[in-house]
This record gives sequence, C-alpha cells and structure tokens, in this order.
Amino acid sequence: MASVSGSVRLQRCIVSPAGRHSASLIFLHGSGDSGQGLRKWIQQVLNQELTFQHIKIIYPTAPPRPYTPMKGGISNVWFDRFKISNDCPEHLESINVMCQVLTDLIDDEVKSGIKKNRILVGGFSMGGCMAMHLAYRNHQDVAGVFALSSFLNKTSAVYQALRDSNGVLPELFQCHGAADELVLHSWGEETNSMLRSLGVSAKFHSFPGVYHELSRAELEKLQSWILTKLPGEVERQSE
Repeated sequence: MASVSGSVRLQRCIVSPAGRHSASLIFLHGSGDSGQGLRKWIQQVLNQELTFQHIKIIYPTAPPRPYTPMKGGISNVWFDRFKISNDCPEHLESINVMCQVLTDLIDDEVKSGIKKNRILVGGFSMGGCMAMHLAYRNHQDVAGVFALSSFLNKTSAVYQALRDSNGVLPELFQCHGAADELVLHSWGEETNSMLRSLGVSAKFHSFPGVYHELSRAELEKLQSWILTKLPGEVERQSE
C-alpha cells in the first residue's frame, strides 16, 4: 500500500454549476477509468454535458495501484479486490485508505461553504461500491448515495457499520442493467435488499437489455433523483 496514502491529493475533473454553487456531487468512476473518462462517457451517452444550475460535479481519478483481478497489473482503481465476486472477503485495507483520501475531498467542499447535507456521493461499478463504503461507514450525514451497476460483498463492512448505527441514514439510488454479465444483476439486488433490511431507504431500478454500461434512461433517472436530493434555491423556497 506504499503507493497510496492518506496524504494523496486526487486528480479531479470539475464541471462548475451554471449559476451560484450551493451543492456538490462526487461521481466516482469504475475500475481502470478516470474522472475525465467518466465525464466524457456520460457526455456521449446523454449527447450533452451533465450539468446543473447550482451543483458542482467533481469527477476524481483513482490513483494507480496493483489490481489483483488483473494479476497485479497497475490500474486506476479505488481499492483492490481478491476477485470480482460477491462471495469473498473485501480488501478492507485498501478500502479504508481510500475512504480517508475521499474524506479529504468532502472536507474540501465543506471548507468552501457547502454543508454535508448538500453533498451527494456515488459512482459507476467499483465507484458505486466505494461511495457506499464512504457514506455508510464514514459520512452518514451526506444528502444521499447512488450506485450504478455496483454491489457489496456478502460480508461487507458496510453491513456491519449499519448494524452498529442508530442514526438517520442517507437514501440510496441504485440502477443495474439486467443483462450485466460482469457485475450480476442479482448481486445488485441482494445488496439493495440487505441495505433495506438494515434501515436504508433504497430504490432499485432495473434496465432490461443493458449490460455493464451506462444508459441514457438510467442517467436521466439519476438526474431527476439528484435534483430531488439537492434542490436549487427556487425549489427549496417552495417546499
């Protein structure tokens, strides 16, 4: 773990809000990708940039590290896995280190004047898993969590943290392609069911014919959910 430490400052790709910045969204990429790569992928799927009037979007890039599923090859991954399966232990050492690194990112937003309950965290695939660890184990006061094509291992430390928790938990928005052959749809469903049994208000949206990928319908649904969790000034005044 010498290559990654709590002193790491992540590279980040920023999409500024069109108007006054009053909320922030941290969007974590999948394994082997980058913040810039995820931003471009979303742009291609939507045929336009994902932007908001009042929300800053932060696409950080995971530092390169050896990745066991690639036989120790170096990749931009948030943490290591023993294998891509929901039925094996988590590589908690690397997950915990990255939770601290990403906490620095959240702290930067708070220092800039954004309250924790105006920050959303989420991601695609491994990024969604990382976001669930970050929020449910370390930052239960964020506005919400989203996980696209993601899963937690059956004995995840997230579940243990929730068993020990008695506070209000952030809502989870989950999407999964029914045709996903890398991260099985059933793994996503099991994760959602387990989190709901532990007190998380969790939505699960299935997308028929969608593989391990982002889809336009999914991103449009996510956009709407983001605005319900982080309304702008006009929406907040009318509540």
